Amino acid sequence: MFRSSLVRSVARPLVSRRFVQVSAIRRSTDPIPTPEGSGISTGASAKVTSIVDKVAELTLLETSQLVEALKAKFNITEAVQVVSGAGAPSGGAAAAEAPAEEKPVEKTEFKVKLEKIDAAQKAKVIREIKNLIPDMNLVAAKKFVESAPKVIKDSVSKEEAEKIKKALEAVGATVVLE
Repeated sequence: MFRSSLVRSVARPLVSRRFVQVSAIRRSTDPIPTPEGSGISTGASAKVTSIVDKVAELTLLETSQLVEALKAKFNITEAVQVVSGAGAPSGGAAAAEAPAEEKPVEKTEFKVKLEKIDAAQKAKVIREIKNLIPDMNLVAAKKFVESAPKVIKDSVSKEEAEKIKKALEAVGATVVLE
């Protein structure tokens, strides 16, 4: 008796509720609404305001096409510009002297990359790779060697990188330090 009354008391409100179906997909022809307060500054000319209003009415696809057309029209490339830091000299002569004072930083960490292997020495290279990478079994080492070029070790010291390079070149592999 108690169970059936509990089921009815829970089921009744669920049946009587009305659910409103909301479409999560916007039509491609509907313009994206602009939030209030994020519009054009008050100092913009009427011409600029009308252009911004027309762009705001475009769909995402049309906006993408507009951007591509503007890039083509004004020969704009997508190159990243590097901005100098606050401590950089601003004068032309001082800017020319700054790089001369700096010594090139010597690289301390290297990537050891297996470029290619000699087919006749493949078995020896596989065994050496298996010895260099502790968690690798023979099958994984074979797949690793066959998928060259591949990074063997990352962020190793210069001495260790040279040691690995010498060992692999001794068994017929081409190794590059990056």
